[in-house]
Amino acid sequence: MKKALVTIFAVVVLMMPVLAMGQTASGTLAVTATVQSSISMLFNSNAGGVALGNAGTNAATLNFGNISAYGTLAAGVSRTVGAANFTVSTPFNVVVQQANGSSANYSLTATLANPDALNTWALSGTAVSNAAPSPLTAAGAYGNPGTAYTLQLTVPVASAAGAISNTINFAATAN
Repeated sequence: MKKALVTIFAVVVLMMPVLAMGQTASGTLAVTATVQSSISMLFNSNAGGVALGNAGTNAATLNFGNISAYGTLAAGVSRTVGAANFTVSTPFNVVVQQANGSSANYSLTATLANPDALNTWALSGTAVSNAAPSPLTAAGAYGNPGTAYTLQLTVPVASAAGAISNTINFAATAN
């Protein structure tokens, strides 16, 4: 009887791993994806200009600092003074990159976000307003270091002292 009990015990112990194993199931997951071409845009500081805030992103800021027709200007800001107005300017870089595309180049436009009846805005000599997109390039080259543009803000000498603020919206389109 003792031998039978030991034998039954041994069989039960040996079968425990088999009894402890859970149920299994299997399946498959079919995966598909379609790679699409894309472009990105970011703004970088230019060595000769004002350091951009949030550089290396598509939402940078440019602060001319205190500007005037005759006073001291921040580093990287240039000025020309005329009889009726003065213009401050500084360069910055626009970097457009492409991935998975066959476009040889891109077109770039700019639009002023808000109307400004007092001051004049330009990018490398091209006037920018909120009326319609201003074409900056029809065949821009992709990649770093990007294309340098000079922001020019013209202010009448007769205007009252105070803050000037606006946003320039850029749009790059793959050609």
